[in-house]
This record gives sequence, C-alpha cells and structure tokens, in this order.
Amino acid sequence: MRDLFSEDPERFDAFHTRHEGLLFDYSKHCITEETKALLFDLTKACDIDGKREQMFSGAKINSTENRAALHTALRKPQSGALEVDGQDTTALIHDALKRIKAFSDKIRNGDTITDIVTIGIGGSVTGPEMVCEALKPFSKRDINIHFVSNIDGSHIAETLRNLKPKTTLFIVASKTFTTQETMTNAEMAKKWLTDSLGENAVNEHFVAITADDKKAKAFGIEPDHIFPLWDWVGGRYSLWSSIGLPICISIGFDNFRKLLDGAHSMDKHFQEAPLEHNIPVIMALLGIWHINFCSSHAHAILPYDQYLSRLPVYVRQLDMESNGKNTDREGHKIDYATSPVVFGEPGTIGQHAFYQMLHQGSEIIPCDFIIAAETQNPIGDHHQKLVANAIGQSQALMLGQSDNEPHKTFDGNRPSSTILLDRLDPYHLGMLLALYEHKIFVQGIIWNLNSFDQWGVELGKALAQKVLSILSKDNGKDLDSSTRGLIESIKAHEKT
Repeated sequence: MRDLFSEDPERFDAFHTRHEGLLFDYSKHCITEETKALLFDLTKACDIDGKREQMFSGAKINSTENRAALHTALRKPQSGALEVDGQDTTALIHDALKRIKAFSDKIRNGDTITDIVTIGIGGSVTGPEMVCEALKPFSKRDINIHFVSNIDGSHIAETLRNLKPKTTLFIVASKTFTTQETMTNAEMAKKWLTDSLGENAVNEHFVAITADDKKAKAFGIEPDHIFPLWDWVGGRYSLWSSIGLPICISIGFDNFRKLLDGAHSMDKHFQEAPLEHNIPVIMALLGIWHINFCSSHAHAILPYDQYLSRLPVYVRQLDMESNGKNTDREGHKIDYATSPVVFGEPGTIGQHAFYQMLHQGSEIIPCDFIIAAETQNPIGDHHQKLVANAIGQSQALMLGQSDNEPHKTFDGNRPSSTILLDRLDPYHLGMLLALYEHKIFVQGIIWNLNSFDQWGVELGKALAQKVLSILSKDNGKDLDSSTRGLIESIKAHEKT
C-alpha cells in the first residue's frame, strides 16, 4: 500500500465514493484498478443485478423457508403496491406504521409510563437496543428504555429491581410467541406486574409484537395492543418494522420515519448506482477479496462514536447469522470460506484492548473505521482527539513502522475502510445500517448462500429442551458422558 500511495499521490480520489452525507474511503486496501475491474466482473458472473431485483420485488429468495426477504419494503414511502402471497405489503406496512405512531405518541405525551422494558431475543432486541443507544441524543429523557433477552434470571431481576409496576410498560417481541427465552421472561414480568396490580393490569401494561395474535391474546393482551410481524421479515432485519416500537417511543415517530428514510435512500443507491460508485457492492467485494483471496478470517467494526457502542454487536449478528454457513443454496457442502468472525469496540476503548493484534498480530484483519464529522456533544477538544485517533490508527495500519528492534517494528500493509458520516442522526444511521445489510446480501450471493435463514441456531435449542427435561427426570443414560456428567453434577448441587 505504501508503494500504491507513492506511485499515485492522489489515490484517494479514485478509491473513495460518496452518497449524500456518507463518504466511503477504501484507498487503504491493497487493490488496484485491475483488482476492482476483476471483482466487478465477479458480480456479473454471479448475477448480482438479477438477485438484487428478486429481493426488492418480493421473490421468495429465502428458499429453505419458501419466504421473501422484504425488509427493504418496510422503509419505502407509501406509493405503489407490492404484492406477496396475495397481500399488498405496502398497505400492511403503512397501516402498522400509523398504529405505531398513535401508540408511541400516546406514551410520549402521557405522564404515566416512565420505563419501557422490551423482552425478546436476537434481532428483536439487538437492533432496537443498538438504535436506541445510537440515537440517545434524540430521545425523550424522562422515559427509560430497557431490554431483556438473556434467559438467565439475573437479567430480568436486575432490570426490574428499581422499577415500579404502575409506571412500567412491557413490550414482548416474538414472531411465534413461543420462543423459550422470551416467554420465560415475559411470564416472570407478568407475575411481577400482577402480584402488585392484579390480572386486569396485563393489557394496560403489556404490548405484543408477533405474528400469532391468538397466543398474545391467550397471554392476556387485547388486540389494540398487538402489533404485527410478517414471515417475510427476518429477526435481524426487523428493526424497521413494529419491532422498532421502542425506538419510536424513545425518539418519536418523526425521527423514526427519518431513520426509515435514510435506509430507503441507501436502498435506492444500492439499486441504481453504477458499480464503480455503489458503496454496498464495493464493501462486499473488498470483503470477498480479503476473505477468499487473502485468507483473512476476521473483520473489525470500529465506530469512533460512543453512541455507536452496540453497532459491532449488531453487525456481528447480521453478518455471522446471515452468512456463517457451509451449505450453498442447492444444499451442497462448500469448500471455501464464508462469513468472517466479526468483533469490535467503540473508539479508543478498542485501542487499549485488541489493536495490538490488529497492528502486529500474525493474521491480517481488515477494519471498518466509522466516524461522525460532527459530534453531538462539543465538549472541549474531545472530538478532535477522537477523530485524530481514528484517522491516525487507519494510517498506522497502512504505513507501519521500521525499527532496529523487532518488537517495535510494524509491518503495515493492513487494510481498512473509513466511513465518514456528516453527523450521527436518524437519517444517517438509517443509511449506515442499510449499507451493512446490502453488503452482506451481495457477499451471500457471491458465496451462493441463503443469507436469510438460520438453521444453525435450531439444533442447540432442541437439545437444550432435551437436557431441560432430563434435569427434572433421571433418564439421561443415552447421553454422551460429558453431557451426562455435567447434568449429574448440577443435580447433585441442587440436592445440596
């Protein structure tokens, strides 16, 4: 890379692109114009254009579940019908948005609810929690937003410890209303509430987001407090739907709409921009280059903004659950690498945790630096120092350093991209999140994967149910010795 910059002092000009208030700099990758051209040829060989059109048009690209993947429809303006299985999805979506607006306005304008507790697992929590934290400067500060996902009782116990039943609203987010973690925590929350306020308090203090109205009603929630989910929206892509209700309560519907509008802007860019300026496509191809041609097996998400502290967690699920697979769309085992291990921390916190490995580790790990040009909190020179660290780190990874002492030598030539946002607000955050969605989609197409199922999650859940039944009965003789030994040790401890 040092040679590439030396040979072309204006390299940045040819290796960056912009969309509205987002700049993507990929000049610090060891690629040339020839590399780019060959990678663009790869998108044509894999029919990225055709597969992209299938996704946006509602084709059932989630082949193993025979479903569409229409998270992009959730942020479209209300113009033009898009039919799936005989239903106009646009009408369904905008009817739900009207209900979300009315309900969130009611909570925000009232003075009876001080705490919102969303109970869910996976995408029903990871996305909303990340966005609520990212957009905290736009939030209504007299309403506290909490999230409970872990089946460990400590999670809900600590969340409820200082809350008051009369001023707490629970949002139960579960497509099937049967998810073990979610329903175990929901039942505990229900008991906590009704022990204080009685059974009639459930409808007033509980909201359901689900595709199964009957189960939500059986739980005690009336229809006016049940918001829809559809099977053509996967959990990790669902924050744009009714799952975004806690976001809407936190930042208000107008800001939630701006979040959707920013994502829709990136959708249009992904659909319409030529390859050489198409940011999601370029990001995806850079990943393919490093993973499949340069043997990199990890990827670091490095947001230099404290409000984006949960972004690495969000991208981790989005990427590894979508493309962490070894079977192609035709059901054949594959013999090439797919999703990298994704990790990260915000700002200079990460520098003092794992950047040692980024600079001098035995494996080269590509990085995404994410910076907001404007800060939400202009305090002293904090933001200048933050930005200086981000840019300095990316430069150091690229340049390296020679020294007579080996342990002070940095090889450099370590790739990174930089995403520069004008500011971190709802619109630009929507753009950023949709950018990662589309990057991962393109990579899935090139790897010939179904990026919209997650069968790998199911086996462990099924075996956990079996272990649960054995923990209460003495019939584990058919188990492997490790599983049986652990269960017997736990049972022995319980008896004492």
